[in-house]
Amino acid sequence: MVSYPPEPWVLHGHACLSVWSVPVTALPPLPVRPVALFGRAVVGTAFVDYRPPGLAYRELVAAVLVRQGVRLGVSIARIWVDSPASRAGGRELWGIPKELAEFDWDHGLTASARDAGGTIASVRATPRRHGLWLPVMTSTWQAFGRGVARTPLRATGFVAPLRATWDVDPAGALSWLRPHRPLISVGVRNLRLKFGPRRR
Repeated sequence: MVSYPPEPWVLHGHACLSVWSVPVTALPPLPVRPVALFGRAVVGTAFVDYRPPGLAYRELVAAVLVRQGVRLGVSIARIWVDSPASRAGGRELWGIPKELAEFDWDHGLTASARDAGGTIASVRATPRRHGLWLPVMTSTWQAFGRGVARTPLRATGFVAPLRATWDVDPAGALSWLRPHRPLISVGVRNLRLKFGPRRR
């Protein structure tokens, strides 16, 4: 049995985040309704490098903007981490479908993730030193048991625009992002993320 920290998790690190517009018909199944405009949904993808203090691991995530009634949030469609503790905790605490992968990451914002099937996706970006401090408060909505779990997420960090080029495996788990390109990309420095506890 893999042990992991109790909720809430407080994580620190930096990230490369991109926002996409994807046809709703291309999305994988979600437990709640995506927010759609003219038949298109908003998807966020990110490579995140979490460092101490807190659990240290790397992550590739794809999340969709969703709504439950009048509440907005995100639903994580696919996610990979390189930490068995993060995988176990994400699944058992919040219903997040984490899988294991291996990551390469240089000192800038060039990163890639691969699993047994090969490279899942990679990103090349040019980071900037300056940014605007921004807070974000939202929730994740994930299938959990016979229902849906809502987990609060609060994040702060210095956000700066950057140019990012994504390369997604056309035969991989994120192939539904192709042939689209990100609308906007940002780098996040001094990221602090508090995740949980799950609303029961």
